[in-house]
Order: sequence, then structure tokens, then C-alpha cells
Amino acid sequence: MSRELTDLEKAEAAEQASPTAVPVEVTAERSREPGAAVAAAVAITPEMRVLEVGAAATAAAHVAATGGEVELTEGDAQPLPYDDDTFDRVLTVFGTMFAADHDAAANEIVRVCKPGGEIVMAAWTPDGFAGRLSAIASNGTAGGDAPTEWGTHGHVRRRLGGQLVLAIEPASVDFTAESADALLADLEQSFAPLAAAKAALEPRAYDELTASARALIEELDDGEGETRVASAYNVVIGHKPVAM
Repeated sequence: MSRELTDLEKAEAAEQASPTAVPVEVTAERSREPGAAVAAAVAITPEMRVLEVGAAATAAAHVAATGGEVELTEGDAQPLPYDDDTFDRVLTVFGTMFAADHDAAANEIVRVCKPGGEIVMAAWTPDGFAGRLSAIASNGTAGGDAPTEWGTHGHVRRRLGGQLVLAIEPASVDFTAESADALLADLEQSFAPLAAAKAALEPRAYDELTASARALIEELDDGEGETRVASAYNVVIGHKPVAM
């Protein structure tokens, strides 16, 4: 099985901010459970061509579990650097949702998917931990649609409903660390909107932001002897019909 990957620019992931680089191994750890859920949502066989739009480590983890080869390609989610009807499966784990132009990104993942193929997306919901943290990090500065709009049924159906037969399933993943401060330090490296804010803001403004982020962690912490915060996301499964 061949997997090819498009790396979203981190600046685009935070609505044109200029974040620091995010360590791949940290991002992979956070994405492993949702990545497995996305990969398991549709049948994937060795002869298929599969595109994952997002973090390289997620695709590599999938390949390690299933066998095959992975080709990493740095590019733009809008437009994707592939021909029409190229891939049997298109997967995106918290990737396409961060593209600035939602319509363009939606059209691209549909364009490169073969008729009869499947598209699967994981997207944070606006009212979950990651969605609320994203809103804190952007602090109302991002223009257009927020990335977490992809975590709402209405937005998904408006962007993809005319092109795909859709199913949307709720899911959740835990963010864990030994303390609230340790989790916040982890997220400063692994959560793209927060990493972008840290790079873009003056120290005083960023200190205010992190105070709000820490308060959110403490509000939602449900751990015993550790900090554990559940974060809701949706798994969107879309079937591209064969033209009649």
C-alpha cells in the first residue's frame, strides 16, 4: 500500500500566523488514537493508493501497522499537488480543518479522490477542549471560518454534502500529563494554534493567553493523580459517488 502525504504549512494551520516548528514525535503521540479511528473507518487494502493530508508521523504510524510504503510530499492543501481521481482513500486527521479556505480545501480532497472512493476526516468540535483551546489561541484574530467549524454537522454538510454521501460519528481522545503546567508545556509544542500564538504574540499578551489556557485545563481536568482532559472530535466519512 502506498501512502502519500501533504504537509500543511503551520502558518496556515493558525490562519496565516507564523508558528514555531512542531516536533513530529509529539504530534504523532497526540494523533495516534484519532489516526487509528480514521484509518479503521473504511476498508483499506494493499493495492489501494491512500493520501493523508496532515502530519507525516500519522501516516507513518498507519503504514507501520499495515505494511507498505510511504511517500512524504510537502505541499498545500489548497490546491493539492495531485491529478483528479488519483486516490482510493483520502484521510485527514486534524489537517484539512486548519486550511484557511474551507471551500477550496473541501473541493480539493473530493477532486483527488476516485469515484467510488472514501474520504475520512477527524476534526475537533468547537465545544470540546481542543476547540475551546483553539479559540483561546486565536483570540478572535482569525478571519473567516474557524477551523473547528469542521467539527459541526452543518458546516460539514454545507462544504461536502453536495459532493459526498456523508456519515458523521462522535469520538473523544484524552490529553494527559502529570500536571496542568506539564500539559500546557506539551501543548505549546504539539498544538499548532498555541504554538503559533506563542511565536506571534508579545510576552505579556502570551502570558494572558496561557493563563486562560491553564484555567481551561483546570476546569476540564478529570484525572486522578494526573491531569486528564477529554477532547471531543468528529469522524466524518464521505463516499464519492460513481458518476452515472
